[in-house]
Amino acid sequence: METGYRQARYEEPIIYELGAPGRRGFIVPRPEKRVVEKVGGIGIPSAMLREEPPEWPMLSEVEVARHYIRLTEMSYGVDNGPMPLGSCTMKYNPKFMLRVLGDERLRMLHPLQDEETVQGILEILYRLQEWLARITGMDACTLQPAAGAHGELAGVLTIRRYHELRGQLDRKKEMIIPDSAHGTNPASSAMAGFRVVEIPSDERGNMDIGALRAAVGDETAGLMLTNPNTLGLFEENILEIADLVHGVDGLLYYDGANLNGIMGYARPGDMGFDIAHVNIHKTFSSPHGGGGPGAGPVCVKDRPVSDGVRLPDLLPGPVVVRRGGVYTVRWPGGEAAGLLRQTLGNIAQLVWGYLYIFMMGSRGLRLAAETAVLNTNYFMERIRRVRGYSIPYGRDRWRKHEVVVSAKPLKRETGATAEDVAKGLLDHGFYAPTIYFPLIVEEALMTEFTESETRENIDAYVEAMERIAGEAYRDPGEPKRWPRNTSIARIDHAYASHPRTMTPTWRVYRRRVGGGKTK
Repeated sequence: METGYRQARYEEPIIYELGAPGRRGFIVPRPEKRVVEKVGGIGIPSAMLREEPPEWPMLSEVEVARHYIRLTEMSYGVDNGPMPLGSCTMKYNPKFMLRVLGDERLRMLHPLQDEETVQGILEILYRLQEWLARITGMDACTLQPAAGAHGELAGVLTIRRYHELRGQLDRKKEMIIPDSAHGTNPASSAMAGFRVVEIPSDERGNMDIGALRAAVGDETAGLMLTNPNTLGLFEENILEIADLVHGVDGLLYYDGANLNGIMGYARPGDMGFDIAHVNIHKTFSSPHGGGGPGAGPVCVKDRPVSDGVRLPDLLPGPVVVRRGGVYTVRWPGGEAAGLLRQTLGNIAQLVWGYLYIFMMGSRGLRLAAETAVLNTNYFMERIRRVRGYSIPYGRDRWRKHEVVVSAKPLKRETGATAEDVAKGLLDHGFYAPTIYFPLIVEEALMTEFTESETRENIDAYVEAMERIAGEAYRDPGEPKRWPRNTSIARIDHAYASHPRTMTPTWRVYRRRVGGGKTK
């Protein structure tokens, strides 16, 4: 059975290459040459106003509409079919949320309004903080981080500030990270000034506990861990890991990218984690991809730091508090690690997450985790029986939210790689999984079927992967010709990444309208 989505095929130019001089779909009003009316004592000086509107592409309304409709037909999203990107939790986005977020009372809010005029949104944010703290087993949250990586940075800056206030930052220089970690973990640690210490995985997919014991020491500032990890496996030694890190006065940081596989069943705070970030744009269903927007709230345990200062005081972001039935924003004080941005956070994404939790309830969230785990293990049991694929690490263990499939046998026997499999899936009308990650798995296909996917779609996906392997065994040269059915063929990575092949939009525009020479 084929249920894949067929993408439209066009040779679609960029918008600056369309249209012709003199065409218009919208008339841009000319700015008046005067000082704009001052609001709150702030105005725009006349000298800073444009003399002329910017040089827009010259298209009619019909051309603009058709251009963007064609682009949407060339793309693929969760509304088209499964997007089993491992660790990204690309779950279906309920459309009811758009109705709420489109409400004018929410759209017209300004981040600098007086607090008494935004009590409703502050109440929503306060409740979301409380819910996220309960779900993660923590005590306090800031909603300000704009994404998961932003949350990571907030977390490691909190760890840095913790050691600084305790007078031990001069020796607490190391952040421990497993070799299966997301790439942003070592990046965040390095940005915060820590030296990264990598711990290998054992054959069961856990952190090698012997290597960890040898690595933990007086210089250990903390440990960043995703649980379940990127192999989809729950860390079997998590309690011992927490004891080892806490034994040298380190802090344990939880990367919340994979919370979708355990919510309602296990909480980071109960495992011994001190700090955790949550991905609203993964676990709690708000849309993401293509660079954002997202939201990565950070929650912490209420543990002492020094001289009456506690860990929530170190959060580098504001917290909504309630005093006598009135909601207000408490901004970070002098003990905090700083401030991540000026405003409270990505409010639309946070409201989306609030609505999702409100609609699902505790039982619904638990059921979502159950179904996601069931879907992933159903897929794993089917794909491991297909020739050409294998399941490395913890072969006898059940997965949580995701599973990493290896195409190493297929490559060894036919020459077809994980990338070839991914291109073949595109030809079959499916979105490909994450490939070549984690780095510890050769020819990795990191696959995650969330709770919103049907058994029929999972079956069709497995059947497509089986057909792809079959074609590779029949004709080893065929996979190198994929994809055939997409709007764009396979690119030459070496050529495409060369600086001389990159053509900025403005150069194309100038060439199109004859506005100057380009090289």
